[in-house]
Amino acid sequence: MSMNVHSPESDEAELNTVINTTPLVDVMLVLLIIFLITVPVIVKAIPVQLPNAKNIATITKPENIVIAVDKDENVYWNNELVTDNNEIIRRLEEKAVLKPQPEVHIRGDKDTRFEAVGRIVYDCQRASIAKVGFLTEPRNEAQ
Repeated sequence: MSMNVHSPESDEAELNTVINTTPLVDVMLVLLIIFLITVPVIVKAIPVQLPNAKNIATITKPENIVIAVDKDENVYWNNELVTDNNEIIRRLEEKAVLKPQPEVHIRGDKDTRFEAVGRIVYDCQRASIAKVGFLTEPRNEAQ
């Protein structure tokens, strides 16, 4: 093997034109190891069988309470107009003590404000009604 040693008497300076790839390889190996360790942790998924959702028709029991709110924010208790919010709360409190407690189904017009329907939900909460549901029309798939 031979070795080039720069002698002080030579006037010609040699330029190093070779790229040193050792730091590049070191960095790439570290990144490769990091990705090999972290990717299985990120992609880890637990296999589960997801249920198929079906729209189940509402079973209307005679003891269920249907409260309807029309677009003018009039409130109806089982098709009877109720003008006072305190009357609704009083009726809900009477029904809340029954065993089994009846469910409250709220029917809100699509053009009514959310505040009117929210007031009924809040009244149910104040009267300690456990089950509150919303009645909707099934979506027409043709549209």
